[in-house]
Amino acid sequence: MSRRFRGESQHKVDTKGRVSIPASFRRVLEAGDPNWKPGEAPELVIVYGDDKRNFLECYTIEAIDEVDAKIDALPRASVGRKALQRLFHGQSFPTNVDETGRLVLPAKLRKKIDLDGEAFFFATGDTFQIWKPETYETEEGAWVNDLPEDFDPLVFLDGTPGE
Repeated sequence: MSRRFRGESQHKVDTKGRVSIPASFRRVLEAGDPNWKPGEAPELVIVYGDDKRNFLECYTIEAIDEVDAKIDALPRASVGRKALQRLFHGQSFPTNVDETGRLVLPAKLRKKIDLDGEAFFFATGDTFQIWKPETYETEEGAWVNDLPEDFDPLVFLDGTPGE
């Protein structure tokens, strides 16, 4: 993929489930949609499945195509393929950005993460996540508190063991 999602931001969610996508995220969605043309709405796929997830994961078309190719490479009747198909095919929502730069999140997806008045967008490189702000703060705080006091994430850039 030519561009990556970076940054975080918080946006209001209206009663119809519409939420503005950060402008920089929209540019990445456009770059990651091989069918996108200026003046059109880029497509994306929102993966919402898996009870362990407290967020919605948003994929560009190129990124979800990469995932699909990996799933297709697995043996057809394997447990791994079935589990991944369930998550990425069955528990996903293909959509597009509307003409005003917003996503319309269906009630089912909002209910899954208990999203109402505000949404927190968090970039993860080739995807971005949508969280209920309070849930993100709680989970991020718990993860950070579990790290050693002298933890330096830069050590992983060189492939340090213990990843």
